[in-house]
Amino acid sequence: MDLMDVMDIMDNWDSGVILSFMKMKSKIRRLLLLAAGWTCVGLGAVGVATPLLPTTPFLLLAAFCFAGSSPRLYKWLVRLPWVKTYLDNYRSGCGVPVRTKALSLLALWLTLGISSLFKENIYYKLILLAVGLGVSTHILLLKTARPAREK
Repeated sequence: MDLMDVMDIMDNWDSGVILSFMKMKSKIRRLLLLAAGWTCVGLGAVGVATPLLPTTPFLLLAAFCFAGSSPRLYKWLVRLPWVKTYLDNYRSGCGVPVRTKALSLLALWLTLGISSLFKENIYYKLILLAVGLGVSTHILLLKTARPAREK
């Protein structure tokens, strides 16, 4: 996966913004990309344990940032076992394993349930419920990875 692959994934971006960013002075651009890449790696790592924070978009963005600033960091990132799994599943379109979906839903509802204990406000609880239903729907609608069958 190189810079063009990542850019194809992020095709919803305004091309004018990308072109003007690419024309920036190389040292400033490199530093900004490195800072953004490390920030995204951190957010992606937090997203692994936090059901409300997505992991894959942050890892894709980190790969994009590192591909444009440091080939060494890009190779390091895409070779990390936990990152490689997310990127490979996303790129191949094979889906999310059932176990990952189940653990995500369990963590989501446990976190929201605990959060609902801290406030007595009904609107707060309704917002938590709406968020939980929205995220659960999204997780359930993701393509499910099927284990490879041996012949």
